[in-house]
Amino acid sequence: MGEHGGATPTPDANPSNNYVIPGATVEFDAVEHPQELELESELNLGEGEKHEEDGDNSEVSEEGDTDGEEAEYRFQFQGEMDPLSFAEEEDASGLLPYERFERIEQHYEVLASKKRPALEACTSELPTKKLRQEEMLGASFEEIMEIMNYGMRKKSRKSKQRGRRKGSKKKANPEVTRKLGDATLHYAHGRFEEAIGLLNEVILLAPNLSDPYHTLALIYTAMNEEKRALNFYMIAAHLTPKDASLWKLLVTRSIEQGDKRQANYCLNKAIIADPEDIGLRFHRASLYIELGEYKKAADSYEQISRLRPDNVEVLSKATQLYRKCGQHERAVCMLEDNLRNHVNDANLSVVDLLASILMEINAYAKALDHIEHAQQVYSTGQEIPLCLTIKAGVCHVHLGHLEKAEAHFNALKPENASNHPDLVIDVADSLVNVGQYESALKYYVMLEEDANKYNGYLHLKIARCYASLTKRAQAIEYYYKAVEKLNDSVDARLTLSSLLLEEDRDDEAISMLSPPLASEAALDTESDMSKLWWRNGKIKLKLSQIYKAKGSFEAYADVLFPIIHETLFIETVQQKVKARKRLSRGVLSERVKVLDDHQTDNVFHGFRPVASSADLSKASRAKRLLQKKAAVREAKRAAALAAGIDWKSDDSDDESPQVFREPPLPDLLKEEGNHDMIVDLCKSLSSLRRYWDALEIINLSLKLECNTLSVQRKEELRTLGAQIAYNISDPAHGWDCVRYIVSRHPYSFSAWNCYYKGILRNNRIAKHNKFLHNMRVKHKDSVPPILISAHQFTMISQHQAAAREYLEAHKLMPDNPFINLCAGTALINLALGHRLQNKHQTLLQGLAFLYNNSRLCGDSQEALYNIARAYHHVGLVSLAATYYEKVLAIREKDYPIPVLPNENQDHVDDKKPGYCDLRREAAYNLHLIYKKSGALDLARQVLKDHVVL
Repeated sequence: MGEHGGATPTPDANPSNNYVIPGATVEFDAVEHPQELELESELNLGEGEKHEEDGDNSEVSEEGDTDGEEAEYRFQFQGEMDPLSFAEEEDASGLLPYERFERIEQHYEVLASKKRPALEACTSELPTKKLRQEEMLGASFEEIMEIMNYGMRKKSRKSKQRGRRKGSKKKANPEVTRKLGDATLHYAHGRFEEAIGLLNEVILLAPNLSDPYHTLALIYTAMNEEKRALNFYMIAAHLTPKDASLWKLLVTRSIEQGDKRQANYCLNKAIIADPEDIGLRFHRASLYIELGEYKKAADSYEQISRLRPDNVEVLSKATQLYRKCGQHERAVCMLEDNLRNHVNDANLSVVDLLASILMEINAYAKALDHIEHAQQVYSTGQEIPLCLTIKAGVCHVHLGHLEKAEAHFNALKPENASNHPDLVIDVADSLVNVGQYESALKYYVMLEEDANKYNGYLHLKIARCYASLTKRAQAIEYYYKAVEKLNDSVDARLTLSSLLLEEDRDDEAISMLSPPLASEAALDTESDMSKLWWRNGKIKLKLSQIYKAKGSFEAYADVLFPIIHETLFIETVQQKVKARKRLSRGVLSERVKVLDDHQTDNVFHGFRPVASSADLSKASRAKRLLQKKAAVREAKRAAALAAGIDWKSDDSDDESPQVFREPPLPDLLKEEGNHDMIVDLCKSLSSLRRYWDALEIINLSLKLECNTLSVQRKEELRTLGAQIAYNISDPAHGWDCVRYIVSRHPYSFSAWNCYYKGILRNNRIAKHNKFLHNMRVKHKDSVPPILISAHQFTMISQHQAAAREYLEAHKLMPDNPFINLCAGTALINLALGHRLQNKHQTLLQGLAFLYNNSRLCGDSQEALYNIARAYHHVGLVSLAATYYEKVLAIREKDYPIPVLPNENQDHVDDKKPGYCDLRREAAYNLHLIYKKSGALDLARQVLKDHVVL
């Protein structure tokens, strides 16, 4: 039986109704129905003695109830749990002591919130059904309540009395008192080890007594073990939560150790213990600001403002923080409440702040009403500040009342404008926002004499006004002045360059966007380089557009290629390296709770809830990861202590995402106009023979999964990549594009020519046999892959296999002159082999294909030369001489040599006239025949007529 008369359930009894926090008791009685739920107001103390807090005057009933309607959380140790484990810096789950206390409180609040609605539902139903229940059951309301409380601790029906009931306080354990006194004496005489041993024994006997923890904290402080001392102070403070001085000490110690979150936790506890100490609330608000939690800081200042309604400074801080968080409406409500509470003595600074916030959210009419109300109230008393008058004018400007606005602005005179520069700029900016540039210039010019104070920003505002009025000459003049001061202003340089281009001052625009001489070499670090204005993507993009418009394609590519390449590279890296979310220690600890290690000496010990196999697997992995992190942390701690360095645990969360560098052009692939720019850049690079650079851009563009390029643009890039592939030393980098083009156009001779030329440059023909085989299987009637296979057999002198392939192609395209030429050549070469039996028949078949080629070509010079060369090759010199003489009788004009797109044509342009005429070759071969037959004079004459220049 529990101490309160109710049965204390074990973890296995009813897992759904109780949750055991290791080392502490947060317990609810087991019930069978939701209507019977009731919170206990006190927690079991375990085997140790139950000691009451100092200054606690709550009434205690016979069953141990405290006076109050709602249960109050009280931390207590219970059972065989080891309280000393709380003093460790971190437990196995990686949580610090204050974080573990925080977790326990959170679990308590969750359980209490679940039971609270059931209690409210139970009590709300009783009065409406009381009469009916009495009629049906004949039972009174008190009897029903008694039945509902069955199995739970019973409420005392005796009237509660002030003060303590006699005998309610248990007597202190004599052994605990004796050991505590001995330990105190040891501490006083500096015998710390003996004191620590006795205090540990006291903690085992009375784990919920705060004195031993406090004494241990004092001892470890004297031993300069500040971290452990602070942990014992933390336990002592939780066991005496109303001791505000102890919480304040913890706040100071936490700040000294640099743990602001722990200091904030202790501050909250100190405020609960001493709500009248306004300094604690100020301290908490300041600490929230240091932690970057501006919303909580604003809430804290709002609470202080409610306690000190006349403190305008606090009110101002709260509203400013709400503005920073974007909660303008809440700031407005606070200020309006203050004005309502001070109708006759309102502070004008509150009105000024309220008007500023309302103007930020474009509530100009409402801001004007507050200002005019303030003018009416103080019209007979004090003078309205100038700032409120100007704000009223600004409101009129945005409401379209320009004449009324000008009447308010008359308070600003040129002679005193320098005394109120912020108000002058506010007036001018408001006029600019509504398009009144001429009027705005009038106010900007008032401050021009002191323009140096504004570091170029005033000149920039004046320049924008002139640009909006299409007065380009004046705008350029002031933009130059602004850029002189604002050297790193990218937008100012871009706008100035655009104005210069409109005035046909291209060289000045280029100079404005070009980097200064030797500036990049002057800086060493990459971080500094990334901040330079001339490395900005927008600057380089604008400069490249100017070069392209001027026709300077080399300069265009030099400027544009680096930023396009860097942008695509960063996008590709971010796509490949998907940052894995690293779970924090808190999340891992929650997963580990699924497991039950049955470790009674562990602080976080609990029962094992029902879980799926997947959850158990996650919990096991989380436990191993926590153990690994703990081992790494302990190794770092040992290394730091060995080096004589104060080690501090890193309490930061491990969920920080991986941060990538911002690309120069973040919207490169989002805007469709940039897609044409990528294609144009690749074409320009190709025309400049910068094939590697072009291929890099093409490959990076096509690799992006989130690519928004249209199908047409992708096709264009792949075609260009395929054409570039055969122009580089290693065409392997372009094979993806080449194969894609061939796969899309399997019957295109041009595509296959590009593919075959790349194969020949790579000199690794066998590597591509699998692709050729697959294409031939997939497209049986495609001639180009058949011809390529035949060419490969010819190159390795396998003329029989080559002839078979050429004849296969001839069946598909019998009237193709090239196929007939190749088939005839293969058969003649085959006839010259040693193992062929029907050589003459094969030779005649080969000659028949050559004659067919001549017929299809109209007995052209080339066809006749091929026949003559075939006869010469097989030794039929008489027939060869006849055909050589026919070639000499024909004069062939020059034809352009076919080249692939984007192929270098310089070698064609450098050829001398007559490069298509074969008479020189025919004459030379004919003179060899004459010379071998002994007709030297005839041979000499042929050379003299056709070869000698």
